[in-house]
Amino acid sequence: MEQAAQLPTTMHGVVLTRFGGPECLQYREDLPVPHPLAGEVLIRVGASAVNNTDINTRVGWYSKTAQGQTQSAAAVFDSQQDQDPSWGGVPMAFPRIQGADCCGKIVAVGAGVDTQRIGQRVLVRPILRAYANYQPYACWYFGSECDGGFAQYTKVPSDAAVVIQSHLSDAQLASFPCAYSTAENLVDRSGVQSGERVLVTGASGGVGSAAVQLAKRRGATVIAVASTDKHAAVLALGADRVLDRQVDLEHAVGRESVDVVIDLVGGAQWPILLQVLKRGGRYATSGAIAGPLVELDLRTLYLKDLHLLGCTFQEDYIFDNLVGYIERGEIEPVVAKSYPLKDIAQAQRDFGEKKFVGKLVFTLP
Repeated sequence: MEQAAQLPTTMHGVVLTRFGGPECLQYREDLPVPHPLAGEVLIRVGASAVNNTDINTRVGWYSKTAQGQTQSAAAVFDSQQDQDPSWGGVPMAFPRIQGADCCGKIVAVGAGVDTQRIGQRVLVRPILRAYANYQPYACWYFGSECDGGFAQYTKVPSDAAVVIQSHLSDAQLASFPCAYSTAENLVDRSGVQSGERVLVTGASGGVGSAAVQLAKRRGATVIAVASTDKHAAVLALGADRVLDRQVDLEHAVGRESVDVVIDLVGGAQWPILLQVLKRGGRYATSGAIAGPLVELDLRTLYLKDLHLLGCTFQEDYIFDNLVGYIERGEIEPVVAKSYPLKDIAQAQRDFGEKKFVGKLVFTLP
């Protein structure tokens, strides 16, 4: 291992000890600093952020035995659930340092990595393909299948540490990786084009607010769905129109009037999203905060020639695109509040109350 200076042997960080509520998160000051293996880099974390995936993993929501909303704390953790509740659908390993976002600086490199990387400011690409041998649709996720950004130091494959040149603070940059790469993947996979009408659900959240910006960047007309008290903030992000979550979408938007639906919500109202899509329209999802089980009329799907897209895996160019947008100032961070990492339980409780627009971020000691 090559390093810039003498590194400590222990660090501050948060470990998830089991499935459950915020009480399962332990802030510690005696965690061992990881050592980068061949092909890896060690990063001094400057900032991280809260994401739905962190909550989902903590409560075991990715298990097929969990059927409620993502904030419902998944109540019962039985032996069946223990077998598949990680992001990748494999048993979860505890303790785990979560944190899907990371902005920081490389302070050491493993064998085979150019030592000139030491000192580079980087964002971590959360889709870690190296650990899955670059197989199509196979990857680990940062902070799920391996330790993430909720600590002073973290390690990743060198190609996942992407250099960023920006005047933005670490906290601002840490708001981008997970939410914005997810949103860019949704926008890209659904083929959003200039002049199209795009409907974004959950538009005040991290991914939703990013999707509004990224669809507008491509020249689309964006109709956003958010609670009434957040309409002004979502309009400020570039939405052309904002509708309340309780509105009759088919009446407000019009049957067969939308080219693309980008959905983060799911739940009972899901069938209406297919009704508002034009024939040949595209539906893309990467979340289900109102519930994962929906009712699908297959006649609607095939008679309208609809395209339904699940968007999790990302090709590397998605994150490279995102970094380019940031460096050129084409998108803006939306940071609602910053917390010290030791206040992670409060931050996640605030996250669950959904009284903000954008991202909640952590600064590291």
